[in-house]
Formats: sequence, structure tokens, C-alpha cells
Amino acid sequence: MSHSARADNGVWIDVDTTEHTLSVMQGDTVQAVFKNVAIGRYGTTWSKMTMDDKTPLGQFKIGWVNEKSRYYRFYGLNYPNLETAKRAYDENRIDEETWLSIWKAKIRGKSPPQNTPLGGYIGIHGIGRGDREVHDQYNWTNGCIALTNEQLDQLGRWIKPGIMVNIR
Repeated sequence: MSHSARADNGVWIDVDTTEHTLSVMQGDTVQAVFKNVAIGRYGTTWSKMTMDDKTPLGQFKIGWVNEKSRYYRFYGLNYPNLETAKRAYDENRIDEETWLSIWKAKIRGKSPPQNTPLGGYIGIHGIGRGDREVHDQYNWTNGCIALTNEQLDQLGRWIKPGIMVNIR
């Protein structure tokens, strides 16, 4: 990957979990807004744990893309990030070994382990062959941000590994 030019052109993603919108930003300018995005079945949290079906709050980066996801396409986040892991360690929700494994991944420029007690495989994805009506009416994910497959296709022109995603 070339580091000569900024890959993101100042583009970042802002997810408003109260308004259920995902906005594509370039600096302070809104480029696109996707409405009616779904989040975790049980809302949001600063203290996500595996299987809690909550969407983690914070700032993450897109770490990878899975084009063959059962949810149409999956943009994986670098969750748990250092801030999330440090908070969990300070609150005794993870042990030192887990904290160090996340920290080591960060300094090596790798995606953090996805199998810690903090959960993993958090990302932005479509609904695949899921029920559009369910998507339109409910928060149904295990902690991810879900858009329709059509919205995901539109989002694809901006989103790529390395760009920042703010979930608030």
C-alpha cells in the first residue's frame, strides 16, 4: 500500500446511532447521508462485551473488506481499538494478556484479535438476503452497522481500508 498520498482524501464516516444515519464526510462537509441504518439489537455501549448485541461507541478504522459476506459485503472495523481495550483492562473486563495482544496488533499495524471477551467482527454491512421489512423497523444486528445492500453499493465509492469511522 502506497503511503505517498492520503488514501482517504479527508473522507471519514460519521454514524449517529440516535438518528440512525450514516454520513460520509469530507473534512466538515457532508458528502452523503444514508438514513434508517440498523445497529445492535440492544443499542450502544462504551463497554462492549462479546455476545451483548450492542454497537460499540468510539472511533475506529476500516481494517478489511469481505466481498463474500453473507451480509452482502462487510467492512470490518479495527475493533477493539486501544482506547476500548484500555478502558476494558482498567475496568477488569479483560486480563493483561488480552490487553497486550490488542496492543501488539496495533503496533504491528495489524487488525486486533477478533476473539477476545470484548467481541469482534464489528463492521458496516448490508442485509444480504435478510428481510428488508425487519431492517426498516428494527435494530437487528449483533453490534454492527447495517445498511441496505443498495445503500452499501452507494457507500462503496467512498469507503476503503484505513478510513475513520466515528460511532456516536
